[in-house]
Amino acid sequence: MVDREFYLPRSWTEDRGRCRAARIPDEREFHTKGQLAKALALRALASPLPIAWVTADSAHGQEGRFRRLLEQSGVGYVLAVPKSQFSVGCPRIDWLFSQAPAESWERISCGAGAKGPRIYDWAAIRLPAVAEFDDQGEVQVRQRWALARRSLSRPDGIAHHLAYSQLETTVEQLVRIAGMRWAIEECFQAAKDECGLDRYEVRRYTGWMRHITLAMLAHAFLAAMAAASKGAAETVPAPWWTSPWQRSGGSWRLAAPWAASATVLAPRSLLELVHLAPTTPGRRPPLSLPTSAAHDRGAVP
Repeated sequence: MVDREFYLPRSWTEDRGRCRAARIPDEREFHTKGQLAKALALRALASPLPIAWVTADSAHGQEGRFRRLLEQSGVGYVLAVPKSQFSVGCPRIDWLFSQAPAESWERISCGAGAKGPRIYDWAAIRLPAVAEFDDQGEVQVRQRWALARRSLSRPDGIAHHLAYSQLETTVEQLVRIAGMRWAIEECFQAAKDECGLDRYEVRRYTGWMRHITLAMLAHAFLAAMAAASKGAAETVPAPWWTSPWQRSGGSWRLAAPWAASATVLAPRSLLELVHLAPTTPGRRPPLSLPTSAAHDRGAVP
């Protein structure tokens, strides 16, 4: 996660006194979520980030202006859209696939999930080109697609996508990009569980921005550390002595027959270990108060 925007409904933006009490800048006006998505996309495209594709859910995919923005920027996309979506050459996208022959569906994995590969039946249709966006000179360099994803367990559960890509892009590549949208939800869930992304109790705009920014920074730090740990584990040099441990995939196994089933995680990193704080000493037994005559007379404080 690299950017964020705060959505303000009209009930807030039309009440400037309420906005000032929450320290919301006076220049903040009402923006739809589609407009906020465009602002995020423009900032990302203007940054040094190596952006090649954009993917989003149907709330953003159905926005024609959002798609035009990406096409004008020369960026490929695979965007989910509602079944009633219309596009070039199709009044409704679900009509395109309602009469698709059985052989047009192909079983493809769109990426690894928590329970293994995410496998669905996919169908793809090439849409007519738009010379203004798809041609350079008189040569077509971009291709438009309509894709349908059908669940294996629920054949009537069909999701639809619009795609925009280079001519040499394959259907398998488009499916892979469509499947990467789950990474967005995984980032949100990890940031909520590990970094408190949704655990803010703020009353002012500045406090929200600070909390979200710090949570995103913490999430980025953990992601970088995980990547560094993985790289360090893969480059651990072999010891000069004969080790009873043998590498097997991403874990280590004991080579001894009696411990063939023992498995431990690979080393996290070669970074310095964090030392735990010393154990707090137990409470000392209470001391009895003095019973001298001086104490009885109040001379001892």
